[in-house]
Amino acid sequence: MHLLALGFVYEIIAQAQTSSGGALTYLQQKFVEGGGFMWPILICLVLGLGFVIERIWTLSKSSTNTKKFVVKVRDAINNGGVKEAIELCQNTRGAVASVFHAGLLRSDEGIDAAEKAIMSYGGIEMGFLERGLVWISLFISMAPMLGFTGTVQGMIVAFDDIASANQMSPSIVANGISIAMLTTLFGLVVAMILQFFYNYLIAKIDRIVGDMEEASVELVDTLYEIQNKK
Repeated sequence: MHLLALGFVYEIIAQAQTSSGGALTYLQQKFVEGGGFMWPILICLVLGLGFVIERIWTLSKSSTNTKKFVVKVRDAINNGGVKEAIELCQNTRGAVASVFHAGLLRSDEGIDAAEKAIMSYGGIEMGFLERGLVWISLFISMAPMLGFTGTVQGMIVAFDDIASANQMSPSIVANGISIAMLTTLFGLVVAMILQFFYNYLIAKIDRIVGDMEEASVELVDTLYEIQNKK
């Protein structure tokens, strides 16, 4: 089964090297030959990529140069007080700015209150960053499962063709085996594409969360320094 799948991949690559238009026509032909389960697999790919694009766009807005921003907040606190730092956070986009804003709003109630606000809003911001990933994970699981279901369907078609012809020959079972291999191949390819983007998003979220935690510690330290000077 795996050798046949690799054979299909090699054939697709060979067609792509001949001409882009020919490759597209070839893929369309194989998609039709794959049967009804090819459409749910395609839907998994389209919806999964839709969530991927939305997450990449959202995370790009949530990212910021944390070190420079921490310096700006510290300078704002030293020059204009907490009020000026709050205005800076309001005018800056990103997860770190949102967490800082929540902490600074509670700074007049004490360091402990500010630290609790930072931790609470950090959890909320983390949930916001991870929103939609569960759907990408679902499509990663569903695509190969649909492919394997199509494989079972293809084998059923092959055995039905054998029963109808009352004999066994490669030409009789070719259609059913083709359905089985194509659905498996496309399901696995879709899962691999979405898995790549899923891991990329997880790594990006981990980096943002790490920067957010590090910056939060620096903010709390800055507030402690201000409190000790009073």
